[in-house]
Amino acid sequence: MAVVAPDLFNRTLTVNGVSKDDAMTGWRVGYRAAPAPLIKAMKLIRGQTSSHTSSISQYAAIEALVGGRQHVEEFASAFLQRRDLVVTKPNQAEGLSCRVPDGAFYVFPSCVGVLGKRTPDGKLIETDTDFAMYLLDAFGVAVVPGSDFVASPYVRICYALSLEDLSRACDRIIAACGALS
Repeated sequence: MAVVAPDLFNRTLTVNGVSKDDAMTGWRVGYRAAPAPLIKAMKLIRGQTSSHTSSISQYAAIEALVGGRQHVEEFASAFLQRRDLVVTKPNQAEGLSCRVPDGAFYVFPSCVGVLGKRTPDGKLIETDTDFAMYLLDAFGVAVVPGSDFVASPYVRICYALSLEDLSRACDRIIAACGALS
């Protein structure tokens, strides 16, 4: 904002982090840019509520920010492939419906079409949690129930894995849905 509207420079706060673009999700490094008086006030509050990020994380974040941005394009391309796979394959599963997300690295397919069905051993799938447990116990696929995000009857599938692992997992999800009656 400060670049496109220089007259707002003294009233602009920019907040960002390296978690997504630079694949540093576990490093927990964020940064901010603002007029000096605002930064001073933020330091005062932050100093009373949290501790510093390790120096190793700070230097890694600096390198991520100044070391070139080509990796961002490579990451984006890889994640688009993964996203497309994890949207397309669950849509082939009986009882699932998955929309293309606008961002993030997970999808939320609806599992409403499998509710009320029974597993091969006779257990009734009544909730998204039941479905998630069925996938885990019977097929070794870990998904998170949408109810954990106040989003029932959906499940969350993370696609921050290799294409091969995702393809295998999706094939198992398709088989799991096909085994329900």
